[in-house]
Amino acid sequence: MSERHIQSVVRAADILELFLSSPELSIKEVSERMGLSKSTVHGIIKTLEFKGFLAQDQEDQKYKLGMKLFELGNSVSKNLDIASIARPIIQELVDKVKETVHLVILDRGEAIYVEKVEGSHSLSIYSQIGKRAPIHCTGVGKAILAFRPENEIDQLLSEATLTTFTDKTMTDKEQIIEHLRQVKKQGYAIDDEEIEIGLRCIAAPIFNHKGESVASISCAAPTTRFNDERLTDVVAHVKASAEVISRQMGYKPNLHL
Repeated sequence: MSERHIQSVVRAADILELFLSSPELSIKEVSERMGLSKSTVHGIIKTLEFKGFLAQDQEDQKYKLGMKLFELGNSVSKNLDIASIARPIIQELVDKVKETVHLVILDRGEAIYVEKVEGSHSLSIYSQIGKRAPIHCTGVGKAILAFRPENEIDQLLSEATLTTFTDKTMTDKEQIIEHLRQVKKQGYAIDDEEIEIGLRCIAAPIFNHKGESVASISCAAPTTRFNDERLTDVVAHVKASAEVISRQMGYKPNLHL
């Protein structure tokens, strides 16, 4: 471990991350998943509980995430200017297309959801605010990635785990890079059942005042509702909304051609 990293702090962070996939865990369960002794885990968990990052259920004695994280999360959300800028525009898009719309940013080589507005049609998908998603097979990930410098695209894909989710998932780096060139040319990306069978997403990039692709929005729906005829209409709405957000972020297209 690097001398710049304090082992106990890293372990505490790793323990907190376990609760992203399991809402409640016992000390024994954390010990088994972390490969650490119960005494070590007990000390870390009790410290996290003392600081409000974890809370213990008095009935089953298991632990869950505490209110301190909720407070910190709200603070982060308030500082995400892009979310506050995009929120009303996303709502307008949802009102037009009646489908679920997501806003994501790129963080450590993955897409992370920072805003989600449900449409009037029911849609059961795994996305939620704070959840991470791969960049190689999601519309939101590809929409951001395609407009990054080529050397950064190569690096991000080289460092990413190109997991196969469906038989439509692209996992060959060169194939993905070629696909991203087409995404850049057309100005939007489509996840056509690449991460979940039966789900199609249309995404467009959001640029900051420097002309950098820093986020994207997507509209997601079952393939039965996103037929080829409707696709053209939704693409136009998604691209238009992304352009409005970009302009409010200070992006000036004429300066970044």
